Amino acid sequence: MPISSPLSGQHVTIFGGSGYIGNYVAQALLERGARIRLASRAPYKAQGLKPLANLGQLQFMPCDITREDHVAAALDGASHVVNLVGAFGGDLAKLMGEAPGAIARLAAASGVVSLVHVSAIGADAASSTAYPRGKALGEERVLGAFPKATILRPSIVFGKDDNFINLFAGMIEMLPVLPVFGPQAKLQLVYADDVAEAVAVALEHPEQHGGHTYELGGPEQLTMMEIHQRIAAAQGRDRRFIAVPDGLSATFAALPLTPMSRDQWTLLKAGNTVAEGARGLAELGIEAKPLGLFLDKWMLRYRKHGRFGAANERAKIRSAAR
Repeated sequence: MPISSPLSGQHVTIFGGSGYIGNYVAQALLERGARIRLASRAPYKAQGLKPLANLGQLQFMPCDITREDHVAAALDGASHVVNLVGAFGGDLAKLMGEAPGAIARLAAASGVVSLVHVSAIGADAASSTAYPRGKALGEERVLGAFPKATILRPSIVFGKDDNFINLFAGMIEMLPVLPVFGPQAKLQLVYADDVAEAVAVALEHPEQHGGHTYELGGPEQLTMMEIHQRIAAAQGRDRRFIAVPDGLSATFAALPLTPMSRDQWTLLKAGNTVAEGARGLAELGIEAKPLGLFLDKWMLRYRKHGRFGAANERAKIRSAAR
């Protein structure tokens, strides 16, 4: 059912909207009746959104955000703007720092009403790693050009189709013994729908949220070891987890062709939680949803015999209770 919203009929440009978070953000805005221009290097990746949109409600535009002529074209006629672009490779200062600044500057010049810039918890200009420095530069450039922009800093975003929970779920399904990197690192995972709702609320009410920074995290802090254990329990699998010492983890991350870069290891070790006293989902009127609300259902496909295995377990429990 459509949601009554000030965004109904408004033109929203989403930069980087074909990515994982962009899919959720686009759905939240389509439900509010917004007209969306999805601008990204690979807009074809978001073709699955088409059935959710009414005629003329969704437009796809190839866009390189490092080119101001592309950005200006994507902003043409837009009243609201969202920037979701993020990366772990390439020139991060340019992609996540300078380019967002150009988006904000051109948006201000074209009379855009509200701008939401999605950064990340841990953005830090003084960091030793490129990712948090790039994110911090982006925040600085955006607010310098568009002071009433809203900055959202999500923790690691989880969802049914994410590359975080599902990565570990696949490993746990296959391997009886697994190493855990940064076993005591604390994460405050945030649900993808909650992040999308935060974007929509901030866009709807720039008079209330503009110029503020919000850190988006779920209702609980979990260590990497606890996350692995919960996934295994939801799959109904007995697994052995080995805590990998930090020195060995750092050496592994420094090797070529490994699934985790040195920067990613540094970020993982530092943890990813909402800072004490920071504005968060509650200040946006959103009740954060915990991982446990979804995990059992999502892990059905990873269980032995899948859904049928779950049914057999329930039948055994009922039989034992008689």
